[in-house]
Amino acid sequence: MAASQPMSFAALAARPKEDSKAPLTRVQLEGQVVLKIARHCRENDTTAMVTGQLLGLDVGPTLEVTDCFPYPGNLGEEEQEVGEGESYQLEMMRCLREVNADNNTVGWYQSTISGSFQVVEIIETFVSYMESLERCVCIVYDATAAAGGALGVKAVRLSQPFVEAYREGSLTIEKIRAKGLSWHDVFVEIPVTVHNSPMAAALAAEIAPPSTTTALDYERLGLGVAALLEKNLEFLNDCLDDLMVEQGKLSMHQNQLRRQQQAIAQFKVQRRQENLARRAAGEEPLSEDPPEGMFKPVAEPNQLDNMLLSNQMASYCQHINSATQQALSKLTLMEGLQRAL
Repeated sequence: MAASQPMSFAALAARPKEDSKAPLTRVQLEGQVVLKIARHCRENDTTAMVTGQLLGLDVGPTLEVTDCFPYPGNLGEEEQEVGEGESYQLEMMRCLREVNADNNTVGWYQSTISGSFQVVEIIETFVSYMESLERCVCIVYDATAAAGGALGVKAVRLSQPFVEAYREGSLTIEKIRAKGLSWHDVFVEIPVTVHNSPMAAALAAEIAPPSTTTALDYERLGLGVAALLEKNLEFLNDCLDDLMVEQGKLSMHQNQLRRQQQAIAQFKVQRRQENLARRAAGEEPLSEDPPEGMFKPVAEPNQLDNMLLSNQMASYCQHINSATQQALSKLTLMEGLQRAL
């Protein structure tokens, strides 16, 4: 069989873009993007959330993030004018276009502590972005994980079934059951790879210190994890309190619904007795159904906060398990070393 001939540039350009709707399977970050995000987050207060714009290219199943810039956050709410943030973004993108840099928006980044990013605001931001940009991501930078030696970067986006259910209105229990959703199905984590150009790799090799041991290597030998465990347990305790509040709202809704059903049943019994008397008097019986508007439907509380709190609790538990496993491993190693000595 004859070998297939390579396609020309014109044929490749005329070929339909079959990968345009391919599912997103990877996010590729340039090394400078990771450094810019880390610097922006570390220069600000660790308890305050900082955000910025992500720029890059959407290439088939890979979303390439080639550049970013931070949002201004030094002005107070009273000093910020309406639309100032949008004007700043447009001006920054115009400047990047003039220097022939990528200026296509692919999402945003923000700082977080453990799983505290999973709030209603990030859902609303995602839905706002997806009105004009279907495949957008949020790069979450965890300063606490980065301080422990990890990369501290993850890419998340909303799952398509959750987006469809969210756009239909309030997330009631019946809707969640009909869609087959759970708190696991809110966010989807996309694998992240870090890419460096050959020039950047050569520069990093040139300026690398001669010693193979760094201060971070010594910090990894530390046995103290009390501060990290205390912070995550504190966050977990707060989530439990908020979850109890949400459960209280659901219990109140069920009590109101039960009282309304009892009132409807009592109305039907009274109307049935009244109809018996009307039939005995030769009069036409009335309808046993309550008049329209007499009993208003009880609004069911939105379950979005409940799902997000469950996600946060799972993230905190994962961080606690990881920290305790590392601490136990270090303690076991140190015990063996002490016995050997």
